[in-house]
Amino acid sequence: MGFEGRVPGFLRGRGRGWLTAEYAMLPHAGRERNERDAWRARPNGRGQEIQRFLGRALRAVLDLEALGESTLLVDCDVLRADGGTRTAAVTGAYVALHDAVRSLRAEGRLSGDPLHGAVAAVSVGICRGEILLDLDYEEDREAEVDCNVVMNDLGAFVEIQGAAEGHAFHRRELDALLDRAAGGIRVLLEAQRRVLVSP
Repeated sequence: MGFEGRVPGFLRGRGRGWLTAEYAMLPHAGRERNERDAWRARPNGRGQEIQRFLGRALRAVLDLEALGESTLLVDCDVLRADGGTRTAAVTGAYVALHDAVRSLRAEGRLSGDPLHGAVAAVSVGICRGEILLDLDYEEDREAEVDCNVVMNDLGAFVEIQGAAEGHAFHRRELDALLDRAAGGIRVLLEAQRRVLVSP
């Protein structure tokens, strides 16, 4: 987690801050070695999309005006991938963000608390006709429906990404997927709370 006393050009002079996220899978995180982004001629489109997803999720529980004209930088490196890396990154990054804000306030670099809630995310899908939570690589590969769900600690949705891989899905199936995701996210939010109250 990084902290800069400046903001991107589009926010200069507006009296509010920003949060940006970087996401990368380490070369041996998956089943096959990935090339590092630094070696590519152009950035990885999937990685950029996930970075935007992470940024939106974390900014949803952050008062950007309370940051002043400063930027929080979140680094998410996947050490070992087995499906659901973007949702795991959101859940883990929130813990890092909370710790960083606590440290920055203790150091006097932030005067107030810009966090106004917690956020977590989980993948959910339909695989072989069954609704599954936190799909692993094999389940994700075979899923007929695959969704990523981000929620805050008030039970409100921050983002829902979903697509049919095999066949179109019905509203009742979407409702069931969201119910399963909400239950999983409640468990993750409670785990975050337990971690963050421990010394």
